[in-house]
Amino acid sequence: MARKSVSGLDQAGHADDVSAGTSAPAVAGRRPGRPSGSGRGPEQRARLLDAALALFARQGIVDTTLGQVAREAGFTPAMMHYYFKTRDQLLDVLIDERFLPLRTRLAGSFEANPDDPIAAITSLAQRLVDVAGDYPWFPSLWIREVISEGGLLKQRMHERFGDANQRRGIAYIERWQKEGRLNPDLEPSLVFLSVIGLAILPLATSAMWRHDPVRRKLTADDIARHAVALLMHGVGSKPRA
Repeated sequence: MARKSVSGLDQAGHADDVSAGTSAPAVAGRRPGRPSGSGRGPEQRARLLDAALALFARQGIVDTTLGQVAREAGFTPAMMHYYFKTRDQLLDVLIDERFLPLRTRLAGSFEANPDDPIAAITSLAQRLVDVAGDYPWFPSLWIREVISEGGLLKQRMHERFGDANQRRGIAYIERWQKEGRLNPDLEPSLVFLSVIGLAILPLATSAMWRHDPVRRKLTADDIARHAVALLMHGVGSKPRA
């Protein structure tokens, strides 16, 4: 996944020049607080969050240290620790400022189409690919930290928000099945996971397609269309209208 290069802000260290018979000039001590060279606090904090997301998607949360995040952003460990004392604190901020807005964007497809399951599932798939297009780290991070067993992000998100959204989605699917609007053989609890798999897995692996003569031409919309078609109609021929 390509990322913007970020130039580091290095603090130059000046050695005392002590010659015979000459005392070194006094060096004023820096007051505790923000490290020097950090005048643009919000911008640097945002860089650290972006760097953390890139590393979490690439190597997982558990295997990422604050020091690695600092280096990824081009900052010193002191700069990192000024904003985030622990990895847990960093993760909580990411949930509040980055994941919660995405969660809001992905919600509402079923509520917006209460009597049309095809439109609801199509909307969900499209929202997934739109989010992945806006945030390239999203597919890999979701697979590594939400779908996979033992993902730390999944655990923290469940602690914060529970599973109310999941239960509401299952209730919609069960109602659509009873009303004859949706295939009764579908397992309600697996529908959302199936949409995620069909839409997000291709997006997470799309970086490996750059040398593939066929798949490198696919767009996010192609992936969304394929996911909905496969889920709603299977691999059989589509019934004539």
